[in-house]
Amino acid sequence: MALTLSAIASSNLFRRTLPIVGAFCVLTFGLSNLSVPFTNTGFAHSLPFAPLFRSKLSGERRSTSVSRIRMEASNKIVPSIVVYVTVPNKELGKKLAGSIVKEKLAACVNRVPGVESVYEWQGEVQTDSEELLIIKTRESLLEALTEHVKANHEYDVPEVIAMPIVGGSPQYLEWLKNSTRDE
Repeated sequence: MALTLSAIASSNLFRRTLPIVGAFCVLTFGLSNLSVPFTNTGFAHSLPFAPLFRSKLSGERRSTSVSRIRMEASNKIVPSIVVYVTVPNKELGKKLAGSIVKEKLAACVNRVPGVESVYEWQGEVQTDSEELLIIKTRESLLEALTEHVKANHEYDVPEVIAMPIVGGSPQYLEWLKNSTRDE
């Protein structure tokens, strides 16, 4: 029995899989590589996210101000990182985030509640509700930040994972530099 296109499109499997495939494509290829075929009609230009897309049909070129701004491009910017730290509850998250910013170990800490972590600890799989701290700081402060987290955390082995910031808003990155200690 041959499946029709409408039967496939209306199937539950297709409806559940399509958002995952779409998200995978955006994460893999990036928004800047997507082509928006309706930009010639003017419709896409009215959308608030239209600048995120590059249309191959309209012949628009990305200006240098929109292209990625590298960290090395400015002497006002220092090598910066994003650090992830998980905490067991809201109270510790608030306390730790406040002490990190007060000590100028980071310019900003975002607290993300409702994270569920699944991990192996002492030979057993564990599942815990946690809060995630997303910390923006200088690369040179990672060691001091790690020691501060260890000294003020309830876990024997707290998560401290750092990733480089390879570009971004020069004004934000300059603010990050000016809001943290020199070390």
